[in-house]
Amino acid sequence: MTAPRTPRKAFGRLSLPERTYIADALRTETVGGVLLLVAAVTALVWANIPALHDSYESVSHFHFGPEALGLNLSVAHWAADGLLAIFFFVAGIELKRELVAGDLKDPKAAALPVVAALCGMAVPAIVYTVTATVGGGSLSGWAVPTATDIAFALAVLAVIGTSLPSALRAFLLTLAVVDDLFAILIIAVFFTDTLNFAALGGAAVGLAVFWLLLRKGVRGWYVYIPLGLVIWGLMYNSGIHATIAGVAMGLMLRCHTREGEEHSPGEHVEHLVRPLSAGLAVPLFALFSAGVAISGGALADVFTKPETLGVVLGLVVGKTLGIFGGTWLTSRFTRASLSDDLQWADVFAVATLAGIGFTVSLLIGELAFDGDAAMTDEVKAAVLSGSLIAAALATVLLKVRNAKYRGMVAEEERDDDLSGVPDIYEEDDPAYHLRMAALHEKKAAEHRRIAEEMQSARLAEVTGGAGDEDDRPA
Repeated sequence: MTAPRTPRKAFGRLSLPERTYIADALRTETVGGVLLLVAAVTALVWANIPALHDSYESVSHFHFGPEALGLNLSVAHWAADGLLAIFFFVAGIELKRELVAGDLKDPKAAALPVVAALCGMAVPAIVYTVTATVGGGSLSGWAVPTATDIAFALAVLAVIGTSLPSALRAFLLTLAVVDDLFAILIIAVFFTDTLNFAALGGAAVGLAVFWLLLRKGVRGWYVYIPLGLVIWGLMYNSGIHATIAGVAMGLMLRCHTREGEEHSPGEHVEHLVRPLSAGLAVPLFALFSAGVAISGGALADVFTKPETLGVVLGLVVGKTLGIFGGTWLTSRFTRASLSDDLQWADVFAVATLAGIGFTVSLLIGELAFDGDAAMTDEVKAAVLSGSLIAAALATVLLKVRNAKYRGMVAEEERDDDLSGVPDIYEEDDPAYHLRMAALHEKKAAEHRRIAEEMQSARLAEVTGGAGDEDDRPA
Protein backbone atom coordinates (compact mmCIF):
# COMPACT_ATOMS: atom_id res chain seq x y z
CA MET A 1 0.00 0.00 0.00
CA THR A 2 1.50 3.31 -1.04
CA ALA A 3 1.61 6.26 1.30
CA PRO A 4 -0.87 9.04 0.53
CA ARG A 5 0.56 11.92 -1.47
CA THR A 6 0.78 15.16 0.39
CA PRO A 7 0.41 18.50 -1.38
CA ARG A 8 3.70 20.23 -2.14
CA LYS A 9 4.32 23.33 -0.04
CA ALA A 10 5.35 26.30 -2.16
CA PHE A 11 8.20 28.26 -0.49
CA GLY A 12 8.75 25.42 2.00
CA ARG A 13 12.03 25.01 3.87
CA LEU A 14 15.06 24.50 1.62
CA SER A 15 17.55 21.68 1.91
CA LEU A 16 20.76 22.69 3.69
CA PRO A 17 22.99 22.59 0.54
CA GLU A 18 20.46 24.67 -1.42
CA ARG A 19 20.19 27.12 1.48
CA THR A 20 23.98 27.49 1.58
CA TYR A 21 24.12 28.08 -2.18
CA ILE A 22 21.43 30.76 -1.97
CA ALA A 23 23.27 32.52 0.86
CA ASP A 24 26.55 32.56 -1.11
CA ALA A 25 24.82 33.82 -4.27
CA LEU A 26 23.08 36.57 -2.33
CA ARG A 27 26.36 37.77 -0.85
CA THR A 28 27.96 38.05 -4.29
CA GLU A 29 24.91 39.57 -5.97
CA THR A 30 24.54 42.13 -3.18
CA VAL A 31 28.04 43.46 -3.83
CA GLY A 32 27.38 43.32 -7.58
CA GLY A 33 24.10 45.20 -7.13
CA VAL A 34 25.82 47.96 -5.16
CA LEU A 35 28.51 48.29 -7.85
CA LEU A 36 25.80 48.32 -10.52
CA LEU A 37 23.99 51.13 -8.71
CA VAL A 38 27.22 53.11 -8.34
CA ALA A 39 27.96 52.66 -12.07
CA ALA A 40 24.45 53.78 -13.06
CA VAL A 41 24.61 56.88 -10.86
CA THR A 42 28.09 57.67 -12.20
CA ALA A 43 26.81 57.38 -15.78
CA LEU A 44 23.87 59.70 -15.08
CA VAL A 45 26.10 62.29 -13.40
CA TRP A 46 28.74 62.04 -16.14
CA ALA A 47 26.18 62.41 -18.92
CA ASN A 48 24.20 65.26 -17.32
CA ILE A 49 26.95 67.63 -16.17
CA PRO A 50 27.39 70.01 -19.13
CA ALA A 51 31.15 70.21 -18.73
CA LEU A 52 31.48 66.41 -18.82
CA HIS A 53 28.73 65.42 -21.28
CA ASP A 54 30.94 65.63 -24.39
CA SER A 55 33.64 63.48 -22.77
CA TYR A 56 31.03 60.80 -21.95
CA GLU A 57 29.88 60.73 -25.57
CA SER A 58 33.48 60.67 -26.82
CA VAL A 59 34.48 57.74 -24.61
CA SER A 60 31.24 55.85 -25.24
CA HIS A 61 31.52 56.13 -29.02
CA PHE A 62 35.28 55.59 -29.28
CA HIS A 63 35.91 52.69 -31.68
CA PHE A 64 38.65 50.08 -31.45
CA GLY A 65 39.17 46.48 -32.48
CA PRO A 66 40.24 44.51 -35.58
CA GLU A 67 38.33 45.89 -38.58
CA ALA A 68 39.26 42.86 -40.72
CA LEU A 69 37.38 40.58 -38.31
CA GLY A 70 34.32 42.83 -38.23
CA LEU A 71 35.04 43.77 -34.64
CA ASN A 72 35.86 47.48 -34.83
CA LEU A 73 33.28 48.38 -32.17
CA SER A 74 32.58 51.34 -29.93
CA VAL A 75 33.30 51.14 -26.21
CA ALA A 76 29.55 51.00 -25.50
CA HIS A 77 29.19 48.23 -28.10
CA TRP A 78 32.02 46.22 -26.56
CA ALA A 79 30.34 46.55 -23.15
CA ALA A 80 26.93 45.43 -24.45
CA ASP A 81 28.09 42.61 -26.74
CA GLY A 82 31.40 41.62 -25.18
CA LEU A 83 31.35 42.11 -21.42
CA LEU A 84 27.67 41.23 -21.12
CA ALA A 85 28.46 37.84 -22.67
CA ILE A 86 30.29 37.08 -19.39
CA PHE A 87 27.09 37.87 -17.48
CA PHE A 88 25.10 35.52 -19.73
CA PHE A 89 27.82 32.86 -19.38
CA VAL A 90 27.25 32.89 -15.61
CA ALA A 91 23.47 32.90 -16.23
CA GLY A 92 23.92 29.79 -18.37
CA ILE A 93 25.81 28.00 -15.58
CA GLU A 94 23.14 29.03 -13.06
CA LEU A 95 20.42 27.68 -15.32
CA LYS A 96 22.29 24.39 -15.85
CA ARG A 97 22.79 24.03 -12.10
CA GLU A 98 19.09 24.65 -11.44
CA LEU A 99 18.20 22.05 -14.08
CA VAL A 100 20.42 19.28 -12.68
CA ALA A 101 20.64 20.04 -8.95
CA GLY A 102 18.28 22.87 -8.02
CA ASP A 103 14.55 23.55 -7.98
CA LEU A 104 14.16 23.04 -11.74
CA LYS A 105 15.32 19.40 -11.45
CA ASP A 106 11.95 18.39 -10.03
CA PRO A 107 9.18 19.17 -12.57
CA LYS A 108 6.69 19.72 -9.76
CA ALA A 109 9.00 22.17 -8.01
CA ALA A 110 9.94 23.81 -11.33
CA ALA A 111 6.32 24.51 -12.23
CA LEU A 112 6.02 27.39 -9.77
CA PRO A 113 9.02 29.58 -10.83
CA VAL A 114 8.61 28.67 -14.52
CA VAL A 115 4.92 29.63 -14.64
CA ALA A 116 5.61 32.73 -12.54
CA ALA A 117 8.47 33.76 -14.85
CA LEU A 118 6.39 33.18 -18.00
CA CYS A 119 3.46 35.16 -16.63
CA GLY A 120 5.92 37.79 -15.39
CA MET A 121 7.12 38.26 -18.97
CA ALA A 122 3.82 37.87 -20.83
CA VAL A 123 1.78 40.35 -18.76
CA PRO A 124 4.34 43.23 -19.04
CA ALA A 125 4.47 42.65 -22.82
CA ILE A 126 0.65 42.82 -22.94
CA VAL A 127 0.60 45.96 -20.78
CA TYR A 128 3.14 47.62 -23.08
CA THR A 129 1.28 46.56 -26.23
CA VAL A 130 -2.07 47.86 -24.95
CA THR A 131 -0.54 51.15 -23.78
CA ALA A 132 1.34 51.71 -27.03
CA THR A 133 -1.67 50.76 -29.17
CA VAL A 134 -4.07 53.05 -27.30
CA GLY A 135 -1.57 55.92 -27.50
CA GLY A 136 -0.66 55.31 -31.13
CA GLY A 137 2.97 54.47 -30.33
CA SER A 138 5.46 51.94 -31.69
CA LEU A 139 5.07 48.28 -30.71
CA SER A 140 8.81 47.63 -31.19
CA GLY A 141 9.53 47.90 -27.46
CA TRP A 142 7.13 45.17 -26.29
CA ALA A 143 10.02 43.07 -24.94
CA VAL A 144 11.71 45.87 -22.96
CA PRO A 145 9.72 45.46 -19.69
CA THR A 146 9.85 41.65 -19.74
CA ALA A 147 13.25 41.26 -18.03
CA THR A 148 14.23 41.22 -14.34
CA ASP A 149 17.66 42.43 -13.21
CA ILE A 150 18.88 39.69 -10.89
CA ALA A 151 21.76 41.69 -9.38
CA PHE A 152 19.67 44.75 -8.49
CA ALA A 153 16.69 42.73 -7.24
CA LEU A 154 18.78 40.42 -5.04
CA ALA A 155 20.78 43.37 -3.71
CA VAL A 156 17.58 45.12 -2.57
CA LEU A 157 16.26 41.86 -1.12
CA ALA A 158 19.49 41.14 0.75
CA VAL A 159 19.67 44.65 2.23
CA ILE A 160 15.98 45.19 3.04
CA GLY A 161 14.59 41.68 3.41
CA THR A 162 17.23 40.37 5.80
CA SER A 163 14.72 38.34 7.79
CA LEU A 164 12.63 36.92 4.96
CA PRO A 165 12.61 33.11 4.74
CA SER A 166 15.38 31.69 2.56
CA ALA A 167 12.81 29.83 0.42
CA LEU A 168 11.27 33.13 -0.67
CA ARG A 169 14.69 34.45 -1.67
CA ALA A 170 15.41 31.20 -3.50
CA PHE A 171 12.17 31.67 -5.43
CA LEU A 172 13.32 35.09 -6.65
CA LEU A 173 16.73 33.73 -7.66
CA THR A 174 15.22 30.76 -9.54
CA LEU A 175 12.60 32.98 -11.17
CA ALA A 176 15.31 35.41 -12.31
CA VAL A 177 17.34 32.54 -13.82
CA VAL A 178 14.28 31.34 -15.79
CA ASP A 179 13.58 34.97 -16.73
CA ASP A 180 17.13 35.27 -18.09
CA LEU A 181 16.60 32.14 -20.23
CA PHE A 182 13.47 33.51 -21.86
CA ALA A 183 15.11 36.94 -22.30
CA ILE A 184 17.94 35.20 -24.15
CA LEU A 185 15.42 33.42 -26.39
CA ILE A 186 13.65 36.73 -27.08
CA ILE A 187 16.94 38.36 -28.09
CA ALA A 188 17.89 35.40 -30.31
CA VAL A 189 14.49 35.03 -32.03
CA PHE A 190 13.11 38.57 -32.30
CA PHE A 191 16.22 40.71 -32.63
CA THR A 192 18.10 38.85 -35.33
CA ASP A 193 17.55 40.55 -38.71
CA THR A 194 19.97 38.88 -41.12
CA LEU A 195 22.05 35.77 -40.69
CA ASN A 196 25.58 35.08 -41.91
CA PHE A 197 25.32 31.29 -42.20
CA ALA A 198 29.07 30.82 -42.67
CA ALA A 199 29.84 32.61 -39.38
CA LEU A 200 26.94 30.83 -37.67
CA GLY A 201 28.25 27.46 -38.88
CA GLY A 202 31.71 28.34 -37.59
CA ALA A 203 30.25 29.26 -34.20
CA ALA A 204 28.35 25.94 -34.12
CA VAL A 205 31.57 24.04 -34.90
CA GLY A 206 33.38 25.98 -32.17
CA LEU A 207 30.65 25.10 -29.66
CA ALA A 208 30.89 21.44 -30.69
CA VAL A 209 34.66 21.50 -30.07
CA PHE A 210 34.04 23.23 -26.72
CA TRP A 211 31.60 20.46 -25.75
CA LEU A 212 33.98 17.66 -26.87
CA LEU A 213 36.87 19.11 -24.88
CA LEU A 214 34.65 19.25 -21.79
CA ARG A 215 33.52 15.66 -22.35
CA LYS A 216 37.15 14.50 -22.65
CA GLY A 217 38.02 16.24 -19.40
CA VAL A 218 40.53 18.64 -20.96
CA ARG A 219 41.54 21.32 -18.46
CA GLY A 220 43.31 24.66 -18.77
CA TRP A 221 42.14 28.24 -19.20
CA TYR A 222 44.64 28.64 -22.07
CA VAL A 223 42.45 26.22 -24.09
CA TYR A 224 38.97 27.48 -23.28
CA ILE A 225 39.46 31.26 -23.20
CA PRO A 226 40.90 31.54 -26.77
CA LEU A 227 38.25 29.08 -28.02
CA GLY A 228 35.52 31.05 -26.25
CA LEU A 229 36.72 34.30 -27.85
CA VAL A 230 36.64 32.69 -31.30
CA ILE A 231 33.11 31.38 -30.72
CA TRP A 232 32.01 34.81 -29.48
CA GLY A 233 33.51 36.59 -32.52
CA LEU A 234 31.84 34.17 -34.94
CA MET A 235 28.50 34.47 -33.14
CA TYR A 236 28.72 38.26 -33.32
CA ASN A 237 29.41 38.19 -37.05
CA SER A 238 26.60 35.69 -37.64
CA GLY A 239 23.98 38.33 -36.86
CA ILE A 240 22.77 36.62 -33.67
CA HIS A 241 23.42 38.66 -30.54
CA ALA A 242 26.86 37.67 -29.27
CA THR A 243 25.67 37.11 -25.68
CA ILE A 244 24.01 33.89 -26.93
CA ALA A 245 27.52 32.42 -27.23
CA GLY A 246 28.05 33.03 -23.51
CA VAL A 247 24.88 31.27 -22.39
CA ALA A 248 25.49 28.35 -24.78
CA MET A 249 28.94 27.70 -23.33
CA GLY A 250 27.60 28.07 -19.78
CA LEU A 251 24.92 25.43 -20.43
CA MET A 252 27.57 22.96 -21.61
CA LEU A 253 29.46 22.87 -18.33
CA ARG A 254 28.85 19.86 -16.08
CA CYS A 255 27.12 20.95 -12.88
CA HIS A 256 26.80 17.63 -11.02
CA THR A 257 29.56 16.15 -8.90
CA ARG A 258 31.19 12.78 -9.49
CA GLU A 259 32.76 10.47 -6.97
CA GLY A 260 35.74 12.09 -5.30
CA GLU A 261 34.74 15.64 -6.40
CA GLU A 262 33.90 18.28 -3.83
CA HIS A 263 32.58 20.68 -6.48
CA SER A 264 31.47 20.19 -10.07
CA PRO A 265 33.37 21.94 -12.91
CA GLY A 266 30.40 24.27 -13.41
CA GLU A 267 30.39 25.34 -9.75
CA HIS A 268 34.17 25.84 -9.84
CA VAL A 269 34.05 27.99 -12.99
CA GLU A 270 31.07 29.95 -11.71
CA HIS A 271 32.94 30.65 -8.46
CA LEU A 272 35.83 32.06 -10.50
CA VAL A 273 33.83 34.01 -13.10
CA ARG A 274 30.90 35.35 -11.03
CA PRO A 275 33.01 38.10 -9.36
CA LEU A 276 34.22 39.17 -12.83
CA SER A 277 30.62 39.32 -14.04
CA ALA A 278 29.12 41.07 -11.00
CA GLY A 279 32.13 43.27 -10.24
CA LEU A 280 33.30 44.34 -13.72
CA ALA A 281 31.21 43.26 -16.72
CA VAL A 282 27.73 44.35 -15.59
CA PRO A 283 28.83 47.63 -13.91
CA LEU A 284 30.78 48.64 -17.04
CA PHE A 285 27.76 47.86 -19.20
CA ALA A 286 25.65 50.06 -16.90
CA LEU A 287 28.25 52.83 -17.05
CA PHE A 288 28.03 53.07 -20.84
CA SER A 289 24.33 52.27 -21.16
CA ALA A 290 22.64 54.28 -18.40
CA GLY A 291 24.15 57.65 -19.34
CA VAL A 292 21.01 59.34 -20.69
CA ALA A 293 20.37 63.07 -20.52
CA ILE A 294 17.70 63.76 -17.92
CA SER A 295 15.72 66.99 -17.57
CA GLY A 296 12.29 67.98 -16.31
CA GLY A 297 10.92 67.73 -19.84
CA ALA A 298 12.54 64.33 -20.42
CA LEU A 299 11.06 62.93 -17.20
CA ALA A 300 7.65 64.33 -18.15
CA ASP A 301 7.92 62.60 -21.53
CA VAL A 302 8.46 59.26 -19.77
CA PHE A 303 4.91 59.43 -18.42
CA THR A 304 3.27 60.96 -21.50
CA LYS A 305 4.68 59.11 -24.53
CA PRO A 306 3.00 55.73 -25.16
CA GLU A 307 6.27 53.81 -25.65
CA THR A 308 7.93 55.04 -22.46
CA LEU A 309 4.72 54.90 -20.41
CA GLY A 310 4.24 51.32 -21.61
CA VAL A 311 7.72 50.41 -20.34
CA VAL A 312 7.10 51.97 -16.90
CA LEU A 313 3.67 50.36 -16.51
CA GLY A 314 5.01 47.06 -17.79
CA LEU A 315 7.76 46.97 -15.16
CA VAL A 316 5.75 48.31 -12.22
CA VAL A 317 2.27 46.90 -12.87
CA GLY A 318 2.78 44.11 -15.39
CA LYS A 319 5.63 42.36 -13.57
CA THR A 320 3.83 42.44 -10.22
CA LEU A 321 0.49 41.18 -11.56
CA GLY A 322 2.14 38.60 -13.81
CA ILE A 323 4.38 36.96 -11.20
CA PHE A 324 1.85 37.17 -8.36
CA GLY A 325 -0.97 35.98 -10.60
CA GLY A 326 1.11 33.13 -12.06
CA THR A 327 2.10 31.95 -8.58
CA TRP A 328 -1.49 32.11 -7.32
CA LEU A 329 -2.84 30.24 -10.37
CA THR A 330 -0.20 27.52 -9.95
CA SER A 331 -1.11 27.01 -6.29
CA ARG A 332 -4.84 27.20 -7.10
CA PHE A 333 -4.92 24.64 -9.91
CA THR A 334 -2.08 22.27 -8.96
CA ARG A 335 -1.16 20.31 -5.82
CA ALA A 336 1.24 23.07 -4.77
CA SER A 337 0.16 25.22 -1.83
CA LEU A 338 1.70 28.16 -0.03
CA SER A 339 3.90 27.30 2.97
CA ASP A 340 2.10 27.66 6.29
CA ASP A 341 4.80 30.09 7.43
CA LEU A 342 4.14 32.59 4.61
CA GLN A 343 1.33 34.84 3.44
CA TRP A 344 0.42 36.02 -0.04
CA ALA A 345 1.57 39.52 0.91
CA ASP A 346 5.15 38.17 0.93
CA VAL A 347 4.81 36.84 -2.61
CA PHE A 348 3.31 40.17 -3.71
CA ALA A 349 6.31 42.05 -2.26
CA VAL A 350 8.79 39.82 -4.11
CA ALA A 351 6.74 40.10 -7.33
CA THR A 352 6.96 43.89 -7.05
CA LEU A 353 10.72 43.62 -6.58
CA ALA A 354 10.99 41.70 -9.87
CA GLY A 355 9.93 44.91 -11.63
CA ILE A 356 13.54 46.08 -11.43
CA GLY A 357 14.48 45.45 -15.05
CA PHE A 358 17.73 47.30 -15.38
CA THR A 359 20.49 45.43 -17.25
CA VAL A 360 18.65 43.21 -19.75
CA SER A 361 15.86 45.78 -20.25
CA LEU A 362 18.44 48.39 -21.23
CA LEU A 363 20.00 45.91 -23.67
CA ILE A 364 16.65 45.01 -25.26
CA GLY A 365 15.76 48.72 -25.46
CA GLU A 366 18.92 49.35 -27.49
CA LEU A 367 18.09 46.45 -29.80
CA ALA A 368 14.39 47.32 -30.15
CA PHE A 369 14.97 50.91 -31.21
CA ASP A 370 18.29 50.48 -32.99
CA GLY A 371 18.82 53.43 -35.31
CA ASP A 372 16.56 55.80 -33.36
CA ALA A 373 18.92 57.40 -30.85
CA ALA A 374 16.30 59.76 -29.40
CA MET A 375 13.78 56.98 -28.72
CA THR A 376 16.52 54.72 -27.36
CA ASP A 377 17.47 57.35 -24.76
CA GLU A 378 13.81 57.92 -23.86
CA VAL A 379 13.24 54.18 -23.40
CA LYS A 380 16.38 53.97 -21.24
CA ALA A 381 15.01 56.80 -19.08
CA ALA A 382 11.74 54.84 -18.82
CA VAL A 383 13.61 51.69 -17.74
CA LEU A 384 15.47 53.67 -15.07
CA SER A 385 12.24 55.32 -13.87
CA GLY A 386 10.23 52.09 -13.81
CA SER A 387 13.01 50.20 -12.03
CA LEU A 388 13.34 52.98 -9.44
CA ILE A 389 9.58 53.01 -8.77
CA ALA A 390 9.50 49.20 -8.47
CA ALA A 391 12.47 49.24 -6.09
CA ALA A 392 10.86 51.95 -3.92
CA LEU A 393 7.51 50.12 -3.71
CA ALA A 394 9.22 46.79 -2.98
CA THR A 395 11.34 48.41 -0.27
CA VAL A 396 8.23 49.66 1.55
CA LEU A 397 6.46 46.29 1.24
CA LEU A 398 9.52 44.29 2.30
CA LYS A 399 10.13 46.57 5.30
CA VAL A 400 6.57 45.90 6.49
CA ARG A 401 6.88 42.12 6.03
CA ASN A 402 10.47 41.86 7.27
CA ALA A 403 9.69 42.52 10.93
CA LYS A 404 7.25 39.59 10.99
CA TYR A 405 9.92 37.05 10.10
CA ARG A 406 12.78 37.94 12.43
CA GLY A 407 11.70 35.21 14.83
CA MET A 408 11.42 32.66 12.01
CA VAL A 409 14.95 33.39 10.78
CA ALA A 410 16.29 33.12 14.33
CA GLU A 411 14.64 29.69 14.52
CA GLU A 412 16.26 28.66 11.21
CA GLU A 413 19.69 29.77 12.46
CA ARG A 414 19.49 28.24 15.98
CA ASP A 415 22.25 25.73 16.73
CA ASP A 416 21.78 24.70 20.38
CA ASP A 417 23.94 21.58 20.09
CA LEU A 418 26.85 23.64 18.62
CA SER A 419 27.32 21.19 15.74
CA GLY A 420 27.69 23.85 13.08
CA VAL A 421 24.42 22.75 11.43
CA PRO A 422 21.13 24.51 12.31
CA ASP A 423 19.00 22.35 14.60
CA ILE A 424 16.03 22.46 12.22
CA TYR A 425 18.02 20.31 9.75
CA GLU A 426 18.98 17.69 12.40
CA GLU A 427 15.60 16.85 13.90
CA ASP A 428 15.59 13.43 12.19
CA ASP A 429 19.13 12.57 13.35
CA PRO A 430 19.34 10.44 16.55
CA ALA A 431 22.82 11.79 17.24
CA TYR A 432 21.37 15.30 17.46
CA HIS A 433 18.89 14.24 20.14
CA LEU A 434 21.66 12.45 22.09
CA ARG A 435 23.77 15.64 21.99
CA MET A 436 20.77 17.69 23.14
CA ALA A 437 20.03 15.16 25.92
CA ALA A 438 23.63 15.42 27.13
CA LEU A 439 23.42 19.22 27.12
CA HIS A 440 20.13 19.21 29.03
CA GLU A 441 21.51 16.69 31.54
CA LYS A 442 24.54 18.90 32.08
CA LYS A 443 22.29 21.93 32.56
CA ALA A 444 20.00 19.92 34.89
CA ALA A 445 23.00 18.87 37.03
CA GLU A 446 24.13 22.49 37.19
CA HIS A 447 20.66 23.65 38.24
CA ARG A 448 20.48 20.88 40.91
CA ARG A 449 23.85 21.98 42.29
CA ILE A 450 22.71 25.61 42.45
CA ALA A 451 19.43 24.59 44.10
CA GLU A 452 21.24 22.49 46.72
CA GLU A 453 23.64 25.35 47.51
CA MET A 454 20.71 27.77 47.87
CA GLN A 455 18.82 25.36 50.14
CA SER A 456 21.93 24.85 52.30
CA ALA A 457 22.44 28.60 52.60
CA ARG A 458 18.81 29.17 53.62
CA LEU A 459 18.95 26.32 56.16
CA ALA A 460 22.09 27.84 57.66
CA GLU A 461 20.36 31.24 57.95
CA VAL A 462 17.34 29.68 59.69
CA THR A 463 19.52 27.69 62.08
CA GLY A 464 21.67 30.70 62.86
CA GLY A 465 18.61 32.89 63.48
CA ALA A 466 17.13 30.38 65.97
CA GLY A 467 20.39 30.27 67.91
CA ASP A 468 20.42 34.08 68.20
CA GLU A 469 16.90 34.09 69.69
CA ASP A 470 17.93 31.56 72.40
CA ASP A 471 20.89 33.74 73.44
CA ARG A 472 18.73 36.87 74.10
CA PRO A 473 18.09 37.76 77.85
CA ALA A 474 14.59 37.04 79.23
